[in-house]
Amino acid sequence: MTLAETSLIRGQGIAKSFGGRPVLEDVDLSVADGEIVTVIGPNGAGKSVLLRILLGLVKPDRGSVSRRPSIRVGYMPQKLTVDPTLPLPVRRFLDLAAPASHQAIREALAEVGAETVIDSPIQTVSGGEFQRVLLARALLRRPDLLVLDEPVQGVDVGGQEDLFRLIRAIRDRRGCGVLMVSHDLHLVMAATDTVVCLNHHVCCTGKPEAVRGDPAYRALFGDTAADAIAVYTHHHDHAHDDAGRVKPLDAEHHHHHGKSHASHDHG
Repeated sequence: MTLAETSLIRGQGIAKSFGGRPVLEDVDLSVADGEIVTVIGPNGAGKSVLLRILLGLVKPDRGSVSRRPSIRVGYMPQKLTVDPTLPLPVRRFLDLAAPASHQAIREALAEVGAETVIDSPIQTVSGGEFQRVLLARALLRRPDLLVLDEPVQGVDVGGQEDLFRLIRAIRDRRGCGVLMVSHDLHLVMAATDTVVCLNHHVCCTGKPEAVRGDPAYRALFGDTAADAIAVYTHHHDHAHDDAGRVKPLDAEHHHHHGKSHASHDHG
């Protein structure tokens, strides 16, 4: 089978500019059944725009997106504001987003470990509980593909680790593909199958395992951290100007970053 046939979703050569400013340039990305793909990169790198293009919410200037026919997508947006004056219990919030039975809502909340807040006003739940409610909202669609935009924002580090484990467990149990983005270049969960480093274009892509065994990584973060969290460290053989365009690094800067453990993809 070809890559296109095995992919749930696939973008090729995606480019997008806003007001003449390039946000994405020649980006390729695909997610297969049961695969977790994490897109990492700094704020403003184009990660959320890429997700919206892949979801069909924004049209690219160039490039193509193919999705498996009849694919069901569960989307967890980066920001969702709720009117603080509107009395809205969690169960009603979920029913408005994806009409479902009370039993289905309870089961989705139980799956994400948030069943106890089912009758709580959505405005009163903690940051970690709110992220779990948003995850339950995406699961109610019975997705083939979960798309999670900054799923651990507003959550402390311990809670982030719990959420990452939960997302992996959902993938293991449901067999769905997961496409996730984070602005944190240093913290990537070990469960990720593929990491894509994006800064307007694909800087590099690879498996976290290639980095987890690196002596420099273990010296920085220790063996215990390596078992739970993979820090995706790599060097660039280029830099970016203010518009995100590629410019070469000087030799001294290049040498300072040391050896790369990720495959680089430069167009």
